[in-house]
Amino acid sequence: MTSNSKPPGKFITLEGGDGTGKSTQARQLGAYLEARGLDVLLTREPGGAPGSDDIRKLLLTGDPDRWDVVGETLLFYASRRNHLRLTVWPALAAGKWVISDRFADSTMAYQGYGNRMGAGNVRKIHEVAVGDFEPDLTYILDMEVEAGLKRTQGRGHDEDRFERMKLDFHKRMRAGFLEIAKENPHRCVIVDADRPIDAIQSDMQQILDQRLPA
Repeated sequence: MTSNSKPPGKFITLEGGDGTGKSTQARQLGAYLEARGLDVLLTREPGGAPGSDDIRKLLLTGDPDRWDVVGETLLFYASRRNHLRLTVWPALAAGKWVISDRFADSTMAYQGYGNRMGAGNVRKIHEVAVGDFEPDLTYILDMEVEAGLKRTQGRGHDEDRFERMKLDFHKRMRAGFLEIAKENPHRCVIVDADRPIDAIQSDMQQILDQRLPA
């Protein structure tokens, strides 16, 4: 599949800072779509394909300074390319609705803004690896950085490399997500994530019905 073809399926992404509840909301949104009789694939980044899951461990574990921003960004896009090529594009071509917990907006916000690589430099790599392919709908789950990071405390996993970065990094990253939403109103919707899970999901379902009626 080329980046210029329009697949019959739909591609939905959930974005936002650490602790905003993306994984939970992705699962619930998938169940909502399945209840409507749609064929749904849940996936995530980094990961979601052979090779991509190996890169995930390299990126999300270890010391915060394990990679510099250039190497980090290239690893994310190496993972993303396999995710698209082996998972997302085939599923869309088969008519599935694909829901991904993170996609390219995370790299722009985390590396472009948070780690100060610059939006223009990230965009150059994006154009080579992804082209003009983009989600049909992107939810940006937003909340105060401190509240999100507090939610991550006590999680029983070692994929906390970004969570342990300095507070200023997370604040720049959040500002990046808000800027991405401002620049892409045709696909991005900001959702207040500092609310009960059911209230957030209800809003997301309404947005979905309005923007992508099945």
